[in-house]
Amino acid sequence: MLASELPEIVEDDEDLARFLTSSNQFNAKMAKPGAFLPSGDDRETSVFRHGSEPRAVLWTIGDTHLAGRKFHGAAIVKARDVRAALLDVFADEPPPRHAAIRGWPWQDDAESQKAERKARAAEIANKAILFRRQENAG
Repeated sequence: MLASELPEIVEDDEDLARFLTSSNQFNAKMAKPGAFLPSGDDRETSVFRHGSEPRAVLWTIGDTHLAGRKFHGAAIVKARDVRAALLDVFADEPPPRHAAIRGWPWQDDAESQKAERKARAAEIANKAILFRRQENAG
């Protein structure tokens, strides 16, 4: 058991929240693939193990862990959908409830690898449900 009291293994049925910090990560209906692309620094995508409800808790997690950065909402996806895109998700605490999507193709950053990352991110984004934060919220 982790400090968050979640199990060390992220189960397929678990909801994962990807906080959307840029308006180019989503449109009116859905998260865009770019929302799920990995960071070039650590080659993984940061997510939190929380679903859309309770919504107030979701927004508190974002406020707490995004170091004061504004965020527009969250894209919620099941861990099974990440794994269906031939990636995996691992608990990565601290901070509490944090997880990382890992296994992105990355060899000398060849163009074909970039295209493969975009395709996998699109596969995840197509399964994600977008939750927009109200404009008057933090």
